Amino acid sequence: MSIIKKIVLSLCIWSFAFVEIWAQCPMCKAAAESNLKEGGTAAMGLNQGIIYLFLTPFCIAGTLIVLWFWFNRKKADELETEEIPMEHLSESS
Repeated sequence: MSIIKKIVLSLCIWSFAFVEIWAQCPMCKAAAESNLKEGGTAAMGLNQGIIYLFLTPFCIAGTLIVLWFWFNRKKADELETEEIPMEHLSESS
C-alpha cells in the first residue's frame, strides 16, 4: 500500500472516530440549551451541522491533493516508459 493511501485511510478513520465531538462555541451552546429547555428541537442537529461545515473544506482540499498526485504520477510513469533512441545510447559509450 502506498504512502498516500495510508495517509488518506488514516485521515478517514481518524475523522470518523470522533463523531460524538461537541463542536459548539459557548454562545451557540447557550442558545441551543435554552432552546431545548423551552421544548424546541432546533438544537438537536446543531453539532452534526457544525462538524459537517468544518470538515467540508478539508474533504475538498484532500480530494484536490489526491487528484493532483494521481495525475502527476501518470505523467511520471509516461516519462519513465518513453523509449530512448538508440543513437543516444551509442553516443554515450
